[in-house]
Amino acid sequence: MYTAPVDDYRFLYSRAFGLDLIARSTDGALNAEDATDIVQHAGDFAASVLAPLSRIGDTEGARLVDGTVQLPDGYAEAYREMVEGGWISAEAPASAGGDGLPDAVRAALGEIWNSANAAFALSWLLTQGQIHALDAKASDAIRETYLTKLVSGEWTGTMNLTEPEAGTDLGAIRTMATPQPDGSWSLKGDKIFITWGDHEVAENIVHLVLARTPDAPEGARGLSLFVVPKYLVNADGTLGTRNGVSTVSLEHKLGIHASPTAVLNYDGAVGYLVGDLHGGLAGMFVMMNSARVGMGFQATGISERAYQGALQYATQRLQGPVIGRDGGAPISEHPDVRRLLLSMRSDIYAMRALGVYTADLFDRAAEDGTGELAEFFVPILKGWATEDALIVTSDGIQVHGGMGFIEETGAAQHYRDARIMPIYEGTTAIQSNDLVGRKVIRNQGATAEALFVAMGETVTALSAFDHPVATRLADRLTRAIDSARRATAALVGFAASPRDAYAVSVPYLMLLGTLSGGWMHALAAIAVLDDGKTTSERLTIADFYGSHHLPRVHALAETVAAGEVA
Repeated sequence: MYTAPVDDYRFLYSRAFGLDLIARSTDGALNAEDATDIVQHAGDFAASVLAPLSRIGDTEGARLVDGTVQLPDGYAEAYREMVEGGWISAEAPASAGGDGLPDAVRAALGEIWNSANAAFALSWLLTQGQIHALDAKASDAIRETYLTKLVSGEWTGTMNLTEPEAGTDLGAIRTMATPQPDGSWSLKGDKIFITWGDHEVAENIVHLVLARTPDAPEGARGLSLFVVPKYLVNADGTLGTRNGVSTVSLEHKLGIHASPTAVLNYDGAVGYLVGDLHGGLAGMFVMMNSARVGMGFQATGISERAYQGALQYATQRLQGPVIGRDGGAPISEHPDVRRLLLSMRSDIYAMRALGVYTADLFDRAAEDGTGELAEFFVPILKGWATEDALIVTSDGIQVHGGMGFIEETGAAQHYRDARIMPIYEGTTAIQSNDLVGRKVIRNQGATAEALFVAMGETVTALSAFDHPVATRLADRLTRAIDSARRATAALVGFAASPRDAYAVSVPYLMLLGTLSGGWMHALAAIAVLDDGKTTSERLTIADFYGSHHLPRVHALAETVAAGEVA
């Protein structure tokens, strides 16, 4: 069973940040209740259509049979229902021909799809990322031929970067694109780890491929971006013959079994240039940025599904006498099990709230100049949320006890599915290198300091309430901000010694993520107390986060200040 966290999103949209986020970002065209209705409908669809397929997908997996990819039973029908329900076009930007829902609403939908069925949701995530890339960089001809079909959901999209000898180092890419007389290009080479790289769910697949061209500069500066369809498209828009791209194999993975991760061979495949020659990384980074934010939503979604399963089990399971409770109390009343459940719940709320906050920054970037802060949070959301999801899903197994290690409970699947998230779309180290190198050291910590100032203003507002939770959380957040400032100063001081900075970049990212989670809880506590509520689950989980999660900031600050240990 899966139930979407509608009440949390209602609270986030209407109260958590002191105003109606949705009305502000849409100039009143939508409001918080409108957005909550959308979340409720998405949750109903996900619970009834997508969630029941998650376990089936995990056990059956995607298979390559006689050159054709076969997905688990029900996946093709579920995809058609998603398209017919308008969910693909709803999330596409208006500039691309979609409905242009605010990013803050897309944050909720991203969580819901991934919570219900993470393997299925990856197709949606990559398609949405390609929509953003083509919307930003494609010519009118490519927009008309390919973008419209992606926005409608009739076709799906992929991202083709990695090669056997070119992982993180994209400059090592060797796939070659050769110009042809008709203006198209002929691509030859191999790509690996291509998520939803082949399937029969949609009638066509649009591959977005990084490749090198003849006489291109060495390294990443010589890469160009190409649209390569699985089936060629005739002049009238109908599908023609199969293009020169074939599926060599599907990877056998730890998790997300129903997501076909393909090894693709391009052998004279016809492609079309997107954007400028040798400007491929600029277009691909649009897609990667979209996917990285989406990873934060995926982490929240899988974590929520693990929490719901653990909570349901713990409230039904009877085992042993419970300290301080009458006989017959379930294991959810054991102090340590309650600790685990509160830890999961408080961490998930922090992820969810930070996802909405970051999305709202992007919604307001053009009008309010919040784009720099939004970009600052991208690696934090992607890195911290996906790393913490491993803790949450592991705790879910622990709540189940021995049954958590047994596949039939489903607890193990959440951990297995989550384990890829800190790796793909750029490992946690890639995210932290971006954060430290481009967004902290480059401007001497100015953006980080502006963030700490905003957090300090929240502490001041929280301190005005005569309530024990407010007092404790304000004190803990104050001390955590001080530790973060010291860590940032140490990091900036490593500018002349880059190995020291990059050796502790992941701890620094985790520090900022954990601290930001505490900030999100502080804002929630202010909203609750401002409404006159002196007892609330939101206050309980805020207090728990402050005492159990926020203290990690001090230890991480010590690690950052140490630099590389020689």
